[in-house]
Order: sequence, then C-alpha cells, then structure tokens
Amino acid sequence: MPPAGMPRPDSEIYESFIVSLENELDLAAQLDPNPGRTFTFHRLNRTEYQRVIHDLLDFEGIDMELLLPADDVSYGFDNIGGVLKLPPTLLERYLSAARKISRNAVGDLEVPIDGATYRLKDDLPQREYLEGLPFGTRGGISVRHYFPVNGEYEFRAKLEGATAAAIALLPHELEFSIDGERVSVSSIKGDNAALVGGDYAGGTEFVEVRVPVQAGLRTIAVSFLKITSAEFEDLIQIYARPQPMKPLLPLVRNFTVTGPFNPVAGGQTPSQERIFECRPVTATDELPCAKRIMSTLARYAYRRPVSVGDIETLMTFYAVGREEGSFETGIARAIERLLVSPEFLFRIERDPENSQPGTPFQINDLELASRLSFFLWSSIPDDELLKLAVEGSLKDPAELSRQVVRMLNSPKAEAFVKNFSGQWLQLRNLDAKQPQEIRFPNWDDNLRQSFRRETELLFQSVLLEDRSALELLSADFTFVNERLAEHYNIPNVHGTRFRRVTLRDEARRGLLGHGSVLTVTSRSTRTSPVIRGKWVLEKLLGTPPPPPPPNVENLIEKNDAGEALSMREALSRHRASPGCASCHSQMDPLGFALENFNAVGQWRDKSEANTPIDTSAVLPNGTVFNGVNGLRDVLLSKPEQFVINLTETLMVYALGRGVEYYDMPALRKIVRDSSDEGYKLSSLVLGIIQSVPFQMRSVQQ
Repeated sequence: MPPAGMPRPDSEIYESFIVSLENELDLAAQLDPNPGRTFTFHRLNRTEYQRVIHDLLDFEGIDMELLLPADDVSYGFDNIGGVLKLPPTLLERYLSAARKISRNAVGDLEVPIDGATYRLKDDLPQREYLEGLPFGTRGGISVRHYFPVNGEYEFRAKLEGATAAAIALLPHELEFSIDGERVSVSSIKGDNAALVGGDYAGGTEFVEVRVPVQAGLRTIAVSFLKITSAEFEDLIQIYARPQPMKPLLPLVRNFTVTGPFNPVAGGQTPSQERIFECRPVTATDELPCAKRIMSTLARYAYRRPVSVGDIETLMTFYAVGREEGSFETGIARAIERLLVSPEFLFRIERDPENSQPGTPFQINDLELASRLSFFLWSSIPDDELLKLAVEGSLKDPAELSRQVVRMLNSPKAEAFVKNFSGQWLQLRNLDAKQPQEIRFPNWDDNLRQSFRRETELLFQSVLLEDRSALELLSADFTFVNERLAEHYNIPNVHGTRFRRVTLRDEARRGLLGHGSVLTVTSRSTRTSPVIRGKWVLEKLLGTPPPPPPPNVENLIEKNDAGEALSMREALSRHRASPGCASCHSQMDPLGFALENFNAVGQWRDKSEANTPIDTSAVLPNGTVFNGVNGLRDVLLSKPEQFVINLTETLMVYALGRGVEYYDMPALRKIVRDSSDEGYKLSSLVLGIIQSVPFQMRSVQQ
C-alpha cells in the first residue's frame, strides 16, 4: 500500500516512522521484559549425543547414525526442543546405544562380536591416489575405527567391477594397513577362482583377512597398489568411474571390520584412561574406586554437582554388573545406566519454587553453562565452565565475555561452525546431490567435500578473525585445495591442503560464488533460478516467499520444436499464469543474477539453449541490477536486513526455539550494538549470549 503508481511517502518518512515504533516497543520491553520460555526438557539430538559421548568418555568408536535415527527439523534446525521428543521406540534405541557404548568404552572382554561397515560413495573416483591412504596406491578407503579390546579382527573388502580382460593382463594387489603399517596384501587375478569365480566381469566379490589388532582408535586403510610397470592404468583410467559405465579397474565398494575374536586382556585405550582414574588393587578397594569413577563421570554427564542419591542409583547397577563379571563389567553397567538417565539425555531447566505464572526470572549459572556449551560446542560444559558456574561467577559480564572468547577459540567450536552453517546454508543437502554425470562429468565426491569445507572455512574465518558478518557476502578471499581451484579456474594451487587465496574474480566473492550454495540450489540436470531466488530470500534476507499454490504446472524446458529453452525463456512462459506470477516476480530476478553459474557452480557464458546468458533483473520495487556482482551490491545496500536475519537465525539455534515478537527488542539491540563494531560476527554471537532471551526465562503460565 498504496498501489503501484500512486503517491507514496519518501524513504525518510518510512524510516522515521519505523524507528519511532521500534523505540516505543524497545522501551516497553526494558520496563517489562519478556524472555519467552524454552522447553523444560530439551533432549540431546543425535549430533549432540555423539559429541557428548566423545567429551565424556573420550570415545569415538561408534557411528551414531547407525544407532540413532535422524532428528526432526523445525525452524531450519534439528536442535529445537519442541520436536525433540522421546517416544518408546527411540528410548529403546538409546538403551541399545548405551549398552554398546559402555561395553566398548570400558573394554569388557565379554563384549560380543560385532561388525561395522564403511561404504564408499558411488561417485568417489578410485582411479588415482586418495588423501589419507598410503602413497603408491589408488582408490580404496581409510577409516578411523575403534577396537575395544586386544584380539583378532576380520577385515572384509567388497570389490566391484573390473573385467576379466583387465585382471588377466595384470593382477591387482589389494593392501590392508593399520596406522600406516601394511598387515596384508591380496592378489586379484583373472584365474583366481576363490576370489572371482573364474569370471570377474561386472561382478562383486570379497577379500577377507584376519589380523591381530591392539585396542584403541586405529586408522585402517584398504587400497590397490598402483600399477607402475606399464601404462596399464593410465590407458584405461578414463573408464574407471563406477557409473554409468562398468569400470575396467576393480574398485572397493565397502569395507567391514568384525570382531573381536579371541580377545585378550591388556592395552589401554583413551576411553579406559579417561574412565578409570583409579584401579582397585584388592577387593576392598573396588567399591570406593567405583564410587570415585562414577562421581566424576556423573558430574560431567549431569552438568552439575552430584548428590549422594545420584551415586547410590549408579552403584546399584555397578553391583549387578560386578556380580555378573569383573570390576570392569560393573563399571560398564553403571555407565550404561548413566547414559539413559533423564539428567543426561535432557537439558532440564526448572522454574523457581513458589513463583508466579508468567514471571520472568534469570536462569542459574549451571543452566547458563549448559546453554553456552551446547550453543558453541554442541556438548557438555568443561571443567572450567562448571567450576565458574558452581562458584556463581559465570554471570559476571566480564567473565562471561572471557569464556565466550575462550570457547570460540577452542577446537570444540568446530561443532558450531559445522552444525550452524551446515543447517543455515543447507550444506548438509550436498550429500543428497547427485548431478547428472553425462552433463557434469567432472563431478565427484571429492568436489562435494571440497565445496562443503570451503564454506565452513569462510564462516570460521569471519567468526574467529573478528570480521564483519557482511564479509560472508563480500569476502575477497576464499579457501581452496587443488581440486576446487581447478573447478574455479584459480591457478597455482597444488595438493589436497586447503589454503586461503585472494580472489581476482569478483564473481566468486562471498557465499554467492560458492559451489556449495550454487549446487544445493540446483537440479541434477540444470540450474534453478527459482530455488536460488528462494534461497536468497529465505537464508539471507529472512523473507521467504509463500508456498506454491496447489496443482502448479511443471516447468516446460523445451519449445514446440523440441529445442531447449533457456531458464529465462522457460520461466517467462511459466509466469504467464497469474497464480504463479506474484511469487516468481520476487524469486526469479534473484536467481537470474546467478545464471552464469551452472548446476555445479562453474562459470559459463551460454545457456541451456546455447544462447548468451542474460543476467539482468528488476525487483518488484523497481530496483535494477545485473549479474552476481549486482545482486551482491543490492544485498549490501541494506546491510541491516541481512544482519538481523542472521542474528535471528543464530538466536533460534542458540535457544532451541523459534523467535517470537517479544524477542525482537533483544534482536534489535544486538544488531544496533554490533553496528558500532562493523557488525562483527563474533559480536553478534556475544550479543545473543548476553541477551535477555538467552539469560532469562518465564515461569510457565
């Protein structure tokens, strides 16, 4: 309002009116704060559970994706308390996970024989050396696997592909290694009936070895020795991709570790060192030692000082386990009980006694420590945070600021970088992306992982180097390895290590030039200006378009003669429908500006119709711009909109709930305070932690 073409107030009048309204609302919020209410019981999600297990027990031995299902998503994140329920079937999964984790971490000799399978992505190229594998090899896989006890373990590699002719010309040697030391080499020949049944062409087979392994977290690698006596592999490697053609070279499809067989005592894993801070010498030493062990673990697991009742409950389970077996068996049973305790599985925030419904109150220091650690580390508070919380000094503004700086500079903050950026920017969706190989023959899993890492490193750099959040859009640098540099046509970058490079091409600046963003907003066969435009509106500006109306017609990509249309031509026809035009007028111009990037983020000058790409665009308000550089300038012309959307998104992630109208005064204060520092990303994070919604809570009404 008013309709287009009618007289309108100028921008200064609009701005003055908005500011006056905001000031009145903010003043009212200061006099009568409403911090909202987080959920009383906030279950740990799968990612948090895995990180807590690592920090609590120094245990990395189990892939939680195999034990626990994916969590539901709300407001764009999987840590929202309102959807993190605990139905009976999920409780059973937690019970099973606790049993397996406790026995493996303790190193119980009675641990059952179990297996773990590691699968390679179909688009992982195996025709050349892969990082992390021994030099002089090609293809294969390297994994970090936890061996709970000393014993024999079976390694089983599932092979795929190859032709009888290929392995008849030269045999292939499959190497198994542990921590870089070779433990076995198996020869694969065309006449090896045990392996290939006389005809290996197009089939799959297994190579198995059983070797003794010391307990602990080990690096296991299986790969083919590179054939260098002739140019055999070089001549046929162009055909070696698994899809869509059969590879001429044998490939590793998956790798399974099974055991232990014939377990023996001995060895000391990092988990055992963390758990057993004492070892009983005599039978009378066992109970005091067990109490000491469980008191320490419970303090961290429950994120608070523990009571006598807490320990008595755990010792009951210790006693049952001790009767069944050894001292270690008893500790394993007590840990199993610890890991299914509500005090462990849930972050619990209680209302003060005898409080009036709806009354705001400040959360205690222990609750603040948990909010802080799960926000920045996706895990439990460490000893320093717990100590400050018990002393009651964590709320001190100066101390809180020091702790935030310390935590952001800790390696544990990698969890914040990965989890927040991965969900906000939809980097997690890269795993499901499979661009069509015929159209994009250079796509593979190495490129997929490089895309993700580039964006994570940019976010991390802006956060830890006290850079402006606006540099997420405008940074004149990025992080690449050789694979990604070739994709972007950046010269003089060699090797697999990521390094910072200055961008000479302005089109690559910031997130809009990242292959990760451009790929997750594309189809498997082409770009999608609609998806890209929607992504900009939703993720960068916080103004998502309405959902499409029902029964929307599919986009027609060819004309009547069967010739391909450019995306601009195809969408122009699509917008002819009045029901589609209103939404597309918001999204399409933003997406057209990115059309020079194909579906995997490579620069191009010609469209699908082999015509010059037109990246000119006009927004509904009449703003005219051209290309990715013009779009970036439009976004940066009103920096507050991007910053307040980013701050709101950060607050959703930090609180584990949606942002409501009563949170807006706090959001505006954070952004205004941050503007004095140039909108540093770190200042936005600190502002959220210092805010009323983060440090306070309302009594249930």
